[in-house]
Amino acid sequence: MTNDEMFEHNLELQTVFMQYILNHPGILDRLPDDFRLVILPDDDPELGQRNLELLSQQGDSDKPLIIARMHTRRPVDLKIRPPQVFVPVAVAAGVSVTR
Repeated sequence: MTNDEMFEHNLELQTVFMQYILNHPGILDRLPDDFRLVILPDDDPELGQRNLELLSQQGDSDKPLIIARMHTRRPVDLKIRPPQVFVPVAVAAGVSVTR
């Protein structure tokens, strides 16, 4: 997978995920106001690995990390198989995660 292909696929997945959030606004209650999102495709281990590598290259951040596991075969249809969204326990419990 080239960097351009990875970028395009991630852009598509982020767009689909944001559309999912707009269609399910209750999920916003579980998410912090400002966060980093990493999408780990269930069916594309190469893209998932590359996304984790990018995350490690970004270094530390004060922003909580939100992980979304998604089925990503095209066309992506989150009505059939919605994403699993993982929120850090401290954030989900309402505990401040700033340093």
